[in-house]
Amino acid sequence: MSQILIVGGAGYIGSHMVKMLSKSGHDVIVLDNLSTGFRDSVKYGKLIIGDLADMNLLENLFQTYQFDGVMHFAANSLVGESMTNPAKYYRNNVGNTLNLLDVMVRNNVKHFIFSSTAATFGEPEYSPIDEAHPQNPINPYGSSKLMIERILKDYADAYDLNSVSLRYFNACGADPEGEIGECHDPETHLIPLILQAASGRRDAITVFGRDYATQDGTCIRDYIHINDLCSAHALGLEKILAENSGEALMYNLGNGNGFSVQEVIEVVKKVVAKDGNSLTVKEGERRAGDPAILVADATKATQDLNWKPTFNNLETIVEHAWAWEKRQAC
Repeated sequence: MSQILIVGGAGYIGSHMVKMLSKSGHDVIVLDNLSTGFRDSVKYGKLIIGDLADMNLLENLFQTYQFDGVMHFAANSLVGESMTNPAKYYRNNVGNTLNLLDVMVRNNVKHFIFSSTAATFGEPEYSPIDEAHPQNPINPYGSSKLMIERILKDYADAYDLNSVSLRYFNACGADPEGEIGECHDPETHLIPLILQAASGRRDAITVFGRDYATQDGTCIRDYIHINDLCSAHALGLEKILAENSGEALMYNLGNGNGFSVQEVIEVVKKVVAKDGNSLTVKEGERRAGDPAILVADATKATQDLNWKPTFNNLETIVEHAWAWEKRQAC
């Protein structure tokens, strides 16, 4: 049984990861400052409240526990905020991650899973986007994540640090068993925003632009169920624990199938209608910087990690998210 530190384990993705690893027999320690995460989301493992900026805490943590690996989900992730307050993003996403990596190196912990993002690619030059696509981020959030990817390559060369960086497209859905789900303040993700409009927690959902070069004129995105996302992390961890090759590996994660905003709305309407709910849709202008299509090519992850999405049906994803929304646990 491996002992794994999950940083940011009280957040949306981290809390689902904590559950998955704990259920599979790992001993999980969670470090989270609860700035955006929730204490109640940590249903498994041990929660330690603290910040990556606290070097004394990190040193004590690594002296107290014998970690076999570290998963890092703690980051600021609002694109708009990163444009107006880039210092916050570079200080936390880059500086604090360096704190973590340096403590790992000093304590001879060699296995690291990093939560990266499709925002490292910037405006897509082609679709679906594979790992060979140029990385030209257009905001400080994407730039901060790309910096860490490059740092991990250097740490692999210099310190034999094994790492896997997983670039997310659109994480969505909720724990199929209903224990945990998506909670953000503010909420920025499309599916929970639509579901909040259906549940009455929000007046309406706004479609930002219907004049894109797509079949129905609305933007197309690649939605990946939270459990499928976490399973890729677990497989990445297994790979580097077994191989110990001193490499920095990078993978794109998505279903490889895009759904338009209008398609998502129609699926939500179908799912919530079973409970007698409906929603109001409003029209808005295009938002600056929204590409028409963002879809992942996850072939490399399926080949190298033997990863295959289980919940790749959009209706199933929405059903899980709707079950969570009906609880209004956030």
